[in-house]
Amino acid sequence: MENQQPTENQINIELSEEVAEGIYSNLAIISHSNSEFIVDFIRLVPNVPKAKVKSRIILSPQHAKRLIRALSDNIEKYESQFGTIQEDDTAPPFPMGFGPVAQA
Repeated sequence: MENQQPTENQINIELSEEVAEGIYSNLAIISHSNSEFIVDFIRLVPNVPKAKVKSRIILSPQHAKRLIRALSDNIEKYESQFGTIQEDDTAPPFPMGFGPVAQA
């Protein structure tokens, strides 16, 4: 294989082993201010009344919009290959006592 020189628009991205393992989340809580979107990823465990935020991602509004566009594109590609993703219409029964939020 030839040794390729990086192009001007190329980014070298590193992925540590720890980050590559990922964090499982079955609930996301999204809130925002005028300058940022905050996405908290949470893992709910059955019969456990307490859940911890496992990861928090803070995004600029512009990046949040790009992320939602990329996620929508990937969902369309996934569904065209594997079929429609079935949604569970039941929301988790817990109080949400803070600001404007959305759940995913």
